[in-house]
Amino acid sequence: MDNEKIKALKSAFPHTIPIAAGFLFLSLSYGILMSSKGFSVFYPICMSAFIYAGSMQFASVNLLLSAFNPLAAFILTLMVNCRHLFYGISMLNKYKDTGIKKLFLIFGLTDETFSINVSVDVPDEVDKGWFMFFVTFLNYMYWLLGTIVGSLLGKYITFNTEGIEFVLTALFLVIFINQWLVAKSHTSAIIGVISPIICLAIFGSENFMIPSLILILAIFFIFRKKVE
Repeated sequence: MDNEKIKALKSAFPHTIPIAAGFLFLSLSYGILMSSKGFSVFYPICMSAFIYAGSMQFASVNLLLSAFNPLAAFILTLMVNCRHLFYGISMLNKYKDTGIKKLFLIFGLTDETFSINVSVDVPDEVDKGWFMFFVTFLNYMYWLLGTIVGSLLGKYITFNTEGIEFVLTALFLVIFINQWLVAKSHTSAIIGVISPIICLAIFGSENFMIPSLILILAIFFIFRKKVE
């Protein structure tokens, strides 16, 4: 590894430490959950390696145990992960001119990775493309490592796993609170909270996700200058 990559790795690593704490616990819980449902170690490991979609991986546990229904699986996946469409749009300029690294950057774009790459001011002496790559890679490895350990331990650990999926919700809440504390303006956060509440009241808990995202996007588009 040349000096440019080593410098980017050293710069990226400290920013991923808080994510490591959350990801290792979450993926450990996911691996244990999958094992408790009777899946072999290869299922959760392959899903973390090739799918790498935390909240959807938790949701997929019940899908894998339910009757075959590809349409329901597609709709659920769209509802859970469609937020990445908005992440992707906002990262177009960030990922520009990153070369072959862009493929992994797109694959590894998660809420937490997005939060770091979109907000951190990369030092001038550090290559921004490699910085974002190592943030993405390290977070990916944390998730994969936790899944492997959880899958192996799950065969020997037995306890009531009811409610374990909530750890992902807890992590999102912590990220939101952190962003609230460091942000100078809370307009975007308020819009992001109020819009789902309105859509929840109108469309119900089963159908509010996509309308919420559409409403948030519409508000940001209409009032983008004031929000900026």
